[in-house]
Amino acid sequence: NSFVTRTNTCGELRSAHVGQKVTLYGWVQYQRQGLFLVLRDFQGLTQVIIPQDEAHSHVKELLSNAPVESVVRVTGTVSPRPLGQENPKMPTGDIEVKAETAEILNSCKKLPFEIKDFIKKSEALRMQYRYLDLRSFRLQSHLRLRSGLVMRMREYLCNLHGFVDVETPTLFKRTPGGAKEFLVPSREAGKFYSLPQSPQQFKQLLMVGGLDRYFQVARCYRDEGSRPDRQPEFTQIDIEMSFVDQAGIQRLVEGLLQHSWPEERGSIVTPFPSMTYEEALAEYGTDKPDTRFGMKIVDVSDVLRGSHIHFVQNALSCPHGSIRAICIPQGVRYITNKDLESLKESAKSQFNQEIMEIIHRPDGSLKSLLTKFLGEREQSKLIQALNMQEGDVVLLAAGEHKQVCLALGTLRLLSANLLEAAGLALRDPTAFHFLWVVDFPLFLPKAENPTELESAHHPFTAPHPSDASLLYSDPTKVRSQHYDLVLNGNEVGGGSIRIHSAEQQRFVLEKVLKEDSEVLSHLIEALEFGAPPHGGIALGLDRLISLIVDAPSIRDVIAFPKSFRGRDLMGNAPDYVTPEELEPYHIQVSWPLEEKEAKKN
Repeated sequence: NSFVTRTNTCGELRSAHVGQKVTLYGWVQYQRQGLFLVLRDFQGLTQVIIPQDEAHSHVKELLSNAPVESVVRVTGTVSPRPLGQENPKMPTGDIEVKAETAEILNSCKKLPFEIKDFIKKSEALRMQYRYLDLRSFRLQSHLRLRSGLVMRMREYLCNLHGFVDVETPTLFKRTPGGAKEFLVPSREAGKFYSLPQSPQQFKQLLMVGGLDRYFQVARCYRDEGSRPDRQPEFTQIDIEMSFVDQAGIQRLVEGLLQHSWPEERGSIVTPFPSMTYEEALAEYGTDKPDTRFGMKIVDVSDVLRGSHIHFVQNALSCPHGSIRAICIPQGVRYITNKDLESLKESAKSQFNQEIMEIIHRPDGSLKSLLTKFLGEREQSKLIQALNMQEGDVVLLAAGEHKQVCLALGTLRLLSANLLEAAGLALRDPTAFHFLWVVDFPLFLPKAENPTELESAHHPFTAPHPSDASLLYSDPTKVRSQHYDLVLNGNEVGGGSIRIHSAEQQRFVLEKVLKEDSEVLSHLIEALEFGAPPHGGIALGLDRLISLIVDAPSIRDVIAFPKSFRGRDLMGNAPDYVTPEELEPYHIQVSWPLEEKEAKKN
């Protein structure tokens, strides 16, 4: 209550305050028959008794007629609630304030929706009236938790470990590789700035500058179009250190999260477990495994190797051929035939992967198109390999190793959703399972042209020391010093040890990635002036907070997010500008014909 004219907030009055005269400010939550109203502010609710005597008739009229969500000042005396009328669900439920004077500071017009967490509102309406949506306790608590966590992160990094908080430029130039960047026109004809997708180059240059330890709560930008789990502008906790290795960065991040973790969410145990990229792909079919539940992918190639099943033998005869399966617990009870067909169709449409189901009957036998090709011994080995129990359903796939794993990894998550929707508790929503994924490939084939390579992380990532010589002979086999932090199946951080040799950086850009190194000449030149070995990480703050509070979308932990299509529905941005405003930037808009006609009309 410092610096303001209220005496107390609406959430702090208790029995100890009985008899005190208080002044409260807040919004009218609701009003009941001219007898009382509930006043709300950022901290909570207080019941205010409307006076009924003639001497306070003007106060009664004022408060009885105040529209819901009007801003009101009330002065009165704290009293205990009558016996039996206490509300144990409210922190202030033992008291009420008997109003003596009141003032409506701002009346509220008819609302587009009720300011209550349990009232369902359309996403578009919430975004259009975001300032009203922010009044909800849910959004307020999310933003306050976020603020507290960031403050504790600053304390850990700056006060305890000597990091320097440095702001880096927002207007920069295009970075090769990675996500698509937003362009910003300049007054020099044909020249554009880019909004950085991360402060990657700047933080490396700060290490060249000898700053030793840098961090920033960084605003980042990616022009990725319509993606439900992404925002065109987002925030990351950006970190870089000199003279550090992968283990050092991991220890730092574990300590950072442990120090800043909200008390009400329990404690987290360190060190976090770690697995390689190849292990994650083989066991979970993804590079961001959700380890809160089992249903791991099992290699059954050896079990079926001696069978006479045509598609099995075809798969095993191919390079990198594999037979793998997942076992869905109690699938007979919880997964319908329609669900099974939907799962098989998902694998077919997304990965062009055929799936075969095997059902473990109550009598111990297996039901499948495969069983007529399998002897009792092979069936028994299959049951043992997959640890099948009565009523389980197995999904089996044969083909190229990576494709099979990716398909089964997707089916694993879809099956988990189906099991939970049917009432089987599988993933504990209050559990937080952190995991480091390491030893990623340094390069991957481009999706549009598999004969060309692109960086799996970014072009500044250093090769694994054991694979450094392969960089010049067979770059496809090089592992990187790239590490991801995963939480409950979501990537919440990614980083790497960087290339600090100008020669190696130039080789990666020009010879491996076929990029024009001139675009990064400033960085390459900096590496020639005694650049220290360095590395870092960026934690996705929006994603991390959304997982901590179990929000369905990262939009629920951002004060003013963009819509699914990247629009600001409240301010109607992006918006048109006039030709006169574009003229200094030497830009003319070429309108599609249908938009020309629409603008005319």
